[in-house]
Parts: sequence; C-alpha cells; structure tokens
Amino acid sequence: MKKQLDIFIAFFRSGILGFGGGPATIPLVHKEVVGTYQWMTDDEFADVLSIGNTLPGPIATKMAGYIGYRVGGWLGMATALAATILPTVILLILFLSVLKGYKDLSFIEGMTKGVVPIVGVMMGVLTWDFLKKSKTALGWKVGLIILMAAFITMMLLDVHPGIVIGVLLVLALALPIKKGEEE
Repeated sequence: MKKQLDIFIAFFRSGILGFGGGPATIPLVHKEVVGTYQWMTDDEFADVLSIGNTLPGPIATKMAGYIGYRVGGWLGMATALAATILPTVILLILFLSVLKGYKDLSFIEGMTKGVVPIVGVMMGVLTWDFLKKSKTALGWKVGLIILMAAFITMMLLDVHPGIVIGVLLVLALALPIKKGEEE
C-alpha cells in the first residue's frame, strides 16, 4: 500500500504543478520518478519519453500509465492515471462552478464571447499551416483534392471526422510508394 501511495503522490504533485499541459509536466515527472523515488534511471526515463511521444494522446497520461504499471502493476497504473488527471478535474470543476456563478456579469460574458473569435483565428492559422505542409508533402493538386473530398464527406454527407481520418490512414498505408518518392 505504501508503494501505491508513493505513486499517487509522485504523479499528483506532477499533475498539480505542471501548468501548460504534458510537456510542462515531463521535468516534474522526471524529478519524481528518477530523482525522488529512483524507480528508473535517466536512460530508462528517456526510453519511456521516446515511446510516449510516438503514441497518440497526452504525454502525461501515457507516461503515468506506463510508469505506474511498471512500478505497481495494474493497480499502480490506475493510481498513477488517477493522480495525473485528478488535479485537472478538480480545477476544472472549481473553475466552471465559479464561472457558472458569475456568468451573468457583463465582463465575464464579454470574456467568454471574446474567446470565440480568438479560437477561430487560432484554428485558421493551424489550418493554413497544415495546408502549407500538405503542399510540401503532396503538392497543391493532391492536397486540394483531399481537402475537398474530406470537406464534402464531413460537411455534406455528415460522415464522422474519425472515419475520414481512418480511411485516409488506410489509403496512405495501402497505396504503393513510387520509386522516386522513397529517396
């Protein structure tokens, strides 16, 4: 039981202090796992970080799950995951409760309405960046064909974006690579 408590404390501390998401928590997790509890060496931690970066999803939870499992088995994995996400859940509930209580104040209403165009601009910039990268990787012609096909499929045919992404991944893996493209 002491080991489970140590796992919880290590990942809760990392989760509560890691403002800015997963990348901000990596040094904190390293300090706990390698420095404080010595569950891993620097090289082992680097391996876990490398593997975690290759998988989809938040890095903090992937590392917590693996390290928790390695240190304390299935219960350790559950403990580490709970300790990693618990600070975010608590703060989100508190923040939303406060926001709900004061939502009718004019400056709060203005703040929430002001966020919408900012997020729209951020998504536009991200879209433009992806378009530029697709031009480099695929060329304008193929990139625009994929863009239009995805738009029509999702917006007009109402197909879930996950299905579109899955089909594109399967196509990318199934289509042969031309000899000149390999080099």
